[in-house]
Amino acid sequence: MCGIFAYLNYLTPRSRQEVLELLINGLKRLEYRGYDSTGLAIDNPESNNDDGSKIMIVRRPGKVKVLEEAVTEICKGDEYKTKLTTHIGIAHTRWATHGSPSEINSHPHRSDLDNSFVVVHNGIITNYKDVKRLLEKKGYVFESDTDTEAIAKLIHHLWQQHPTYTFRELVEQAILQLEGAFAIACKSKYFPGECVASRRGTPLLVGIKSKTRLSTDHIPILYPSAKKQRAYNKKLPADIPVLQPAPFNDDTPAEDELLEVKEVEYFFASDASAIIEHTDRVIYLEDDDVAAVKDGVLSIHRLKKSLDDSHAREITTLKMEIQQIMKGNYDSFMLKEIFEQPESVVDTMRGRMFFESKTAVLGGIKEYIPEIKRCRRLILIACGTSYHSAVATRQLLEELTELPVVVELASDFMDRHTPIFRDDVCFFISQSGETADTLIALRYCKQRGALIVGVTNTVGSSICRESHCGVHINAGPEIGVASTKAYTSQFISLVMFALVMSEDRLSLQTRRLEIIEGLENLAAQIRKVLQLNSKVQELAKDLYLHKSLLIMGRGFNFATCLEGALKVKELTYMHSEGILAGELKHGPIALVDDEMPVLMIVMRDPVYTKCMNALQQVTARKSRPILLCEEGDEETKSFSSRYLEIPRTVDCLQGILTVIPLQLLSYHIAVLRGCDVDCPRNLAKSVTVE
Repeated sequence: MCGIFAYLNYLTPRSRQEVLELLINGLKRLEYRGYDSTGLAIDNPESNNDDGSKIMIVRRPGKVKVLEEAVTEICKGDEYKTKLTTHIGIAHTRWATHGSPSEINSHPHRSDLDNSFVVVHNGIITNYKDVKRLLEKKGYVFESDTDTEAIAKLIHHLWQQHPTYTFRELVEQAILQLEGAFAIACKSKYFPGECVASRRGTPLLVGIKSKTRLSTDHIPILYPSAKKQRAYNKKLPADIPVLQPAPFNDDTPAEDELLEVKEVEYFFASDASAIIEHTDRVIYLEDDDVAAVKDGVLSIHRLKKSLDDSHAREITTLKMEIQQIMKGNYDSFMLKEIFEQPESVVDTMRGRMFFESKTAVLGGIKEYIPEIKRCRRLILIACGTSYHSAVATRQLLEELTELPVVVELASDFMDRHTPIFRDDVCFFISQSGETADTLIALRYCKQRGALIVGVTNTVGSSICRESHCGVHINAGPEIGVASTKAYTSQFISLVMFALVMSEDRLSLQTRRLEIIEGLENLAAQIRKVLQLNSKVQELAKDLYLHKSLLIMGRGFNFATCLEGALKVKELTYMHSEGILAGELKHGPIALVDDEMPVLMIVMRDPVYTKCMNALQQVTARKSRPILLCEEGDEETKSFSSRYLEIPRTVDCLQGILTVIPLQLLSYHIAVLRGCDVDCPRNLAKSVTVE
């Protein structure tokens, strides 16, 4: 939710117009995260104060395109084309939490009428009302309904109290008084050419682009406490420069010895997709890191000591390519990602499934397999689509591991304060690796001694870093808010885990070989399912004017019903419900008549007979259900003239093939209803608040 993008150039000539174009383009890359207003801040060329250029803020409700039009109108003068050797701009896409979407509630927020300090912020400050009351007593007048404005005014208040503090120290002191989850980037007219950013519970990374090589691929951490600094320095490898302890309000550590650069550009962003076109060298900030850029030098400071601080921040090389975050020839990112699934499932299995030897290897958890086999139970914790991938594989995990498997919604899990034991193994599944509810549940389980396994699609994410081990699903960047290829890749990752856990069980070898053969043929079968796109489009024309849609199935396909219904709700804004066919008689059948659209999944699996009973109950109420059935299944097709034939695969993998027509159906209904497919209303790709 929300997106931060900031740019700073040092001795790299850029005009204000170029900086504005960079900021706007960065926001466009972050649109998929979900937002309802936008804004940016740069130095105002029309002001030339002695203490630095006055900051100009441009904010608009609505899409980035609206902000772009406003910026284009503003920067027509020659002063915007003049090259500057050093400049910083910060920008933001806001998803409303405190205060409705409006220009005054949009970011950046300012400290005063002179825009002395401006801040962009993701997350929620839980104690902002207390901070606001304190500042109002000091004479500050608040303009907006947001929690973010309190941050900017608090920094300004601290600057008035401590005029000798550096910009970094002011931000650090402000952060120490904040509670909640946040990522922030700050700019000030009193500290031109400087940027300070920090995070706690919300993702933020720094991209580095320089013509001269940095003197190290690691950025050491600077602590305010000399004792902590010396203890930290002892743990650093010999080839990493050591920072000497310095007093808290003395900004004179040997930072200039770390990054000996002449020309450098820095990019602060919520997501790597915003900066990959500029640089592939990034640093993932960790909780309570404070990243400060001054005189072209980046330094990272810690607010507090933690158990994971025995390493410097490494400059990581991204493997993402710019083509992966472009639409190509597709009308939307979601459609592109649906059609990428034959390749994404292969990428998920690459280097892990060895079809010649009929074996599976998950390198990220290999060392922990003996411990997992000795556990009391497996607990799969997730939200939304990731939760459905856990439901989809629960039956197979129980079958192949012969362990109790519990599937939990992260938000409900924390509401109940569920008992967790040291011999539990907890899987945390998240596409972004930053889902707030899932991350809070992870920390809860970790504190109680459980083994933590992360299943994510984002290298360097919080869940990745805080897990003991994990599986990267390798689905590639997913830009569409409604998850598609990440679901099928999560599904396959959990299937591979089940195969690894059962490799030494002789009684299960026949079943394992059947599943491995199914995985080998999966990509070709997905391509065949995608050929149904035109038929699905015709079905969408029959459904898009209805107000509701029931999706029914059972067994391995129950999760498909849940996921399909979620996709319809997310994209089309029409009511949809995934119903367990076995529960039909216990209430939902009251909804069925000749007007209610029903879609049923009836495959030739162990619950086929039970599904046929449900189908007959539905048709007896004069309903004409749409059927998802196996190719050549004449008996099932005879119950309806509307059906889609799905290739046959092993029962536990059938959900991968049956979910794709539902992804396509939700997409086409959304298009016919005139909905924004890639950015549905009120939704965000990465849900970083509770």
